Amino acid sequence: MKKLVLIFSIMATTTILMAQEDLLKELEQSQKRKTQKTFQTFNGTRLVNGHTVESKPKHTLEFIFQHRFGAMNQGAYELWGLDQAYVRLGLDYGISDNLSASIGRNSVDKTLDGYLKFKLLKQKSGSADFPVTVTILGGMAYKASPKKEDAVDGFETIDRLAYTTQLLIARKFNSKISLQIMPSYVHKNAVDQSIEKNNQFALGFGGRLKITKSMALTSEYYYNVSIQENAPYYNSLGLGIDLETGGHVFQLLITNAIGLTERAFITETRDNFFDGDIHLGFNVTRTFQTKKNK
Repeated sequence: MKKLVLIFSIMATTTILMAQEDLLKELEQSQKRKTQKTFQTFNGTRLVNGHTVESKPKHTLEFIFQHRFGAMNQGAYELWGLDQAYVRLGLDYGISDNLSASIGRNSVDKTLDGYLKFKLLKQKSGSADFPVTVTILGGMAYKASPKKEDAVDGFETIDRLAYTTQLLIARKFNSKISLQIMPSYVHKNAVDQSIEKNNQFALGFGGRLKITKSMALTSEYYYNVSIQENAPYYNSLGLGIDLETGGHVFQLLITNAIGLTERAFITETRDNFFDGDIHLGFNVTRTFQTKKNK
């Protein structure tokens, strides 16, 4: 009898252990099936000069102040570029968690700009795995300079407009490394046909390397495939350091571009980074919550 009890006890224990093992396997599989979204591919909405895939959350207002000094190779008379200033003031607003809108004013060519930015797809892992985040940007810029009385004959208001469409595609590989590509199209209503085209295409590349919880290195390069050989323009390049402090993001950077709209830095950058035409600059953002989300 004792042997039978022992045998039944062993069988019961074995059955319980097998049931526990099966339960653990089911739990692991259910956890794998959960979808996990990827957050903060980048610290902010700007990489260096251009945009990241990030958009502002619903009911969030961001004030952005972008500043570029003159070229550092101008010497002591211009205080290595610090005597000169080119700025853009802008407001970004989150209409929804995936859609944001912006208006801004850039001192370069006294340009007014605006855009809509929509996050189409989000990187996620699990049962609904998707490898990248995809955001589409559509923008318009109005070049207020020169004044109407100083413009050439036949230069109309509509000739001052330019339009930009970008597809921003990024992947966050881990907590430190994020990379982004930016296929870009710029149309300008009026150009000097001897040096450029109305329709121009560029491919941008950028990335972020996070050093600490609040600091990251960033880089960005736009290759304009439509630049003509006789054009006085160069591809824009920028390198930066991001510092995040609460509601602020401070970006210290160097670049060869002074224009702060896509029309300007993608198609009209006149300085050669590798000839020393490098501009020190920074972006500062401050975020405000305009309405308490549920």
